[in-house]
Amino acid sequence: MAFARELASQGIKVNAAAPGYTATDLNGYKGHRTVQQAAEIVVHLATLDADGPTAGYFNDDGPLPW
Repeated sequence: MAFARELASQGIKVNAAAPGYTATDLNGYKGHRTVQQAAEIVVHLATLDADGPTAGYFNDDGPLPW
C-alpha cells in the first residue's frame, strides 16, 4: 500500500496477487492449480486500464481483504 501511494502520482499501479496453491517445483508439484491458471490473475493485474484499482489484494474471484 505504501508503494501504491508513493507511485500513484506517476500513474503506476501496485497490487498484490494470490495465485492459489499452484503445482511447482517448490511444493513437489502437489498444488491443484497449473502455472497457467495461477498466472491469469498476474496477467490481469499487469494489464489493468488507467482507471483500474491500485493498493489491492486480488485472486481470480476479485478483491481479498488485507
